[in-house]
Amino acid sequence: MIRLKPSQGYPMPRHLHSGPGYLLQGLQLMTHPRLRWFVLGPLLINLLLFIGLSWLAVTQFGQLLDSLMARIPEALRFLAWIFWILFAAFLLLVYGYSFAIVGNLLASPFYGPLAERAEEVLSGRVNDTSMTTQQLLALAGRAMQRELIKMGYFLPRIVGVLLLTLVLSLIPVVNLIGPAIAFLWGAWSLALQYLDYPADNHQMDFRNLRETMAKRRLVSLSFGGSVLIATTIPLFNLFAMPASVIGASSFWLERIDKPAPQSN
Repeated sequence: MIRLKPSQGYPMPRHLHSGPGYLLQGLQLMTHPRLRWFVLGPLLINLLLFIGLSWLAVTQFGQLLDSLMARIPEALRFLAWIFWILFAAFLLLVYGYSFAIVGNLLASPFYGPLAERAEEVLSGRVNDTSMTTQQLLALAGRAMQRELIKMGYFLPRIVGVLLLTLVLSLIPVVNLIGPAIAFLWGAWSLALQYLDYPADNHQMDFRNLRETMAKRRLVSLSFGGSVLIATTIPLFNLFAMPASVIGASSFWLERIDKPAPQSN
């Protein structure tokens, strides 16, 4: 049973009612007494993941850099820095996106309850019943199944985007739009990823969520783009993921879960 307590709802200032604003609000609420313990687990998982992926990315990038430098003719060495800037930008997008995918898969059992608790804090609607251990395990199992469904949607499209950007990278001038395509896809997929947690709590399936977000494409892309940028920033990306879950809950309450107008 849900009990409404309007006075306990967390205010959502008008200037935050934008894609980046939801992420900022999520960062502000991470230390809220009712949320901090749900944030701690994902933070520890993300820390271990960050150390492992950062070591792998730096090692592989260093080896690839040495190999490519040896292949560039001496006369064209002065153009090398342009390719490194583009490659570094693309690498950051891939790093941020892969970090988010793996981190979300491992931390998904925490994010459903975090989204539910964040919604309570934001709206003032408090759940009177506490969940048993069996219910928590069932929720964790459902979250993992939901992640696999999303992976089935994301992975083929990731391959398609990578192939497209690789083909475009071979065409002079046109290759400049490759990172833009990768960024837009990453923004859309991350918006879907995090809004799926409140959607799952409200029994909205993944297909209906995509259709709902397509009607709010601009704000969805701005939210997902903010998350993508945040995940490419070392150390800050540790906090960006749980903050994105909280921000997605705010997005859900304001943009999707509005009460229907009553007919006369």
